[in-house]
Amino acid sequence: MIIEDMAEFAGALPSMRALIGLDLGEKTIGVAVSDGFLSVATPLETVRRKKFGVDAARLAEIITDRNIGGLVLGLPRNMDGSEGPRCQSTRAFARNFDKLTPLPITFWDERLSTVAAERALLEADTSRKRRAEVIDHVAAGYILQGVLDRLAFLRREENTR
Repeated sequence: MIIEDMAEFAGALPSMRALIGLDLGEKTIGVAVSDGFLSVATPLETVRRKKFGVDAARLAEIITDRNIGGLVLGLPRNMDGSEGPRCQSTRAFARNFDKLTPLPITFWDERLSTVAAERALLEADTSRKRRAEVIDHVAAGYILQGVLDRLAFLRREENTR
């Protein structure tokens, strides 16, 4: 089920199960996963895109192996906040993947996630070749960490009521 509201998404998540974050590109899918406590995102791998069925099978394998409880897809909004063709493509991917899984799916504004990932890799003195290999799943880590931070905020807010 696709859930746009983060509080509703939080309510739909099974307890003690990790999340998977995806940075969908035209040629690759960056993949990051969280821990079961939903506190830390870890970049995992970059999947070379082939056809939807092949890509979905690889993601389903990761979801099963990692006991994933929900999916977060980076939504590549334009800098003015509007949605262009890349957002439409991401939403179409979510609709197609939703047919294959009962897990909740949400979106996270991914503006500047690749820029942040690139900056972090430069600060770590990562070679250009290595940056090209890992940038997508590091960006997925930034996307997923944004959601984890938001979920932690919502939990704190809930506990103060």
